[in-house]
Amino acid sequence: MKRIFLLLLVAVAGLTTASARPAAPEAAATDACSLPAKKPVWIDFADGSVPFWELFAKPGTVDAASNFIFPPQIRARGAKTVYFDLNLTRRTGTPTEPADPATVADRANRFYTYASNAMGCSNPVIAENELQGASTLTPWSVSNAQYRANVLTFLRTIAARGAKPVLLVSSTPYTGGEAGDWWRQVAQVASIVREVYFPAPKIYKLGVIQGSRTIRQMFRGGAQDFISIGIPPSKLGIMLGFQTTPGSGGREQLRPASKWFELTKLQALAARTVARELGLATVWSWGWATWTAAESDPDKPTNACVYLWARDPNLCDAPRKAGAELNTDVSAGQLIFPQGSRCTVNRFPVRWDVAASISRVTQDPQPAFTAAYSRAVASSYARVTTTAILNAEKAVIALHFHGSRAAYLAALGRDRANVGIGRGVIGDELRRSQIQSRLHVGGPSSAEVRSYYDTYAAAPVRLVSVKPAAPWLANSKRGFALGAVAPPRVFTLKNGQQATVRTMTGVFKVKALGPTVDLAELPLAKARKPIVTALVSLARDTAYQNWLLGREKSAQSQTLCWRDQLPAVEVVPLTDYLPYLALDSGAAASTATVG
Repeated sequence: MKRIFLLLLVAVAGLTTASARPAAPEAAATDACSLPAKKPVWIDFADGSVPFWELFAKPGTVDAASNFIFPPQIRARGAKTVYFDLNLTRRTGTPTEPADPATVADRANRFYTYASNAMGCSNPVIAENELQGASTLTPWSVSNAQYRANVLTFLRTIAARGAKPVLLVSSTPYTGGEAGDWWRQVAQVASIVREVYFPAPKIYKLGVIQGSRTIRQMFRGGAQDFISIGIPPSKLGIMLGFQTTPGSGGREQLRPASKWFELTKLQALAARTVARELGLATVWSWGWATWTAAESDPDKPTNACVYLWARDPNLCDAPRKAGAELNTDVSAGQLIFPQGSRCTVNRFPVRWDVAASISRVTQDPQPAFTAAYSRAVASSYARVTTTAILNAEKAVIALHFHGSRAAYLAALGRDRANVGIGRGVIGDELRRSQIQSRLHVGGPSSAEVRSYYDTYAAAPVRLVSVKPAAPWLANSKRGFALGAVAPPRVFTLKNGQQATVRTMTGVFKVKALGPTVDLAELPLAKARKPIVTALVSLARDTAYQNWLLGREKSAQSQTLCWRDQLPAVEVVPLTDYLPYLALDSGAAASTATVG
């Protein structure tokens, strides 16, 4: 370990003792290398190995190229240029065969002069392709430590001369321990660009929403590897790949061309979203060159036009060039929300303020977010009217607070809720009632009926008539009402008395046709129907929870959320926090409709 640190110190010392420093040409223009101030800056590989390099060479673009032939031509067409160095290993060596550290600074000085002349300025952006062994764990071998020291010396040397180095990284970086220190030292003198490539067919199969989300998450992950160790986003960029060699990540033979164009569009949109979100400095593109037969794809020029168009329609007329093969919709799958919305679920919003208000009750933002999400999911299957909610609220006040609205408001206050939150929970309950009434559940067995009869022998039961037919009476107008499902008021009526009973799910005229008795006082034959009603109600409660979990999970494929932060798939009964808002019956209501 001591030897590794000594190697690093020797390499850094080599930077300060190097004497050969060729000067940049006097004619170098300072503004020739100035890049757009607006971030992110989009930079495309477009040297002579790209047959259609002229497509990228236009005002408003920045092109990466090498040597003295194409950069001047690109600039003559109005584009900016940065130097793309494909030969970093010639200057620093490799992790297994590092260059002699005494030679690195001199090589860096000579290369700086060459690159600055090619770019026509003294402060060129120089992209170094690319660091080898980025994933190597520490402790490093002696040779790898020397290689890393060489890379750092090289970057420091050209930066000291005025260049703006950029180190390209093609694999997940290891950032623990000494490696993290090394990355932070690099970021002091250079920018870091994470190459994020993936097979197009795999992402395309996910569809526009999940595919876009996956791309964005990959871009975020590429940058977050460095942000998490303290490197500022302003020193970071991402590189997109459009190569066509099988096995390299990129097109991977995705056909027809329209599918590749679609995915290219989604990549460009995702890169813009993530770069703006994180504050990344640059977005690069790679894969346009045709060095091999596998890279000589006839669809590349059109795909490049699509990429430019998706960034800025003024850069290329992709609708004309691609024709019917291009889907020009640039909103599908994107993080575009109605004002105040955190997510959209099947076109229903999950609002920030709703989730925040629920969190006052739960005292935890995560279950509150999930509850708001569940509400949006259920809302796409059941519609509850404002009138139904207000009527249910009156029933709650009558049933639990003796008709005192002041007492109701006081209870809400004690539970950190308010009228709006309460009505939201009531709406949840009414939707649940409607949805679970449509769910098919099997009837209980004779053994289950007998077990209930024995277990709840002291439960109240009473013969009543009711108008209209009540769900808590098995949708009948006459029968035995059981305490587990019937409104409590049913059991306090005098024998023969008729009264209007308000419930959260409806208003009924109930007449007591007999006294309230214990369930055990009824013969099992007569008790069977009300027991079945209660057991079916319980089964529907369970079925609804399973139904909601399934719908939440499937809805996530069509859910868009801020920064792709999706809620957990869970059932969060808000009546656990506000129990007096629970339905007074497990049966269905007639005040809402299921869609």
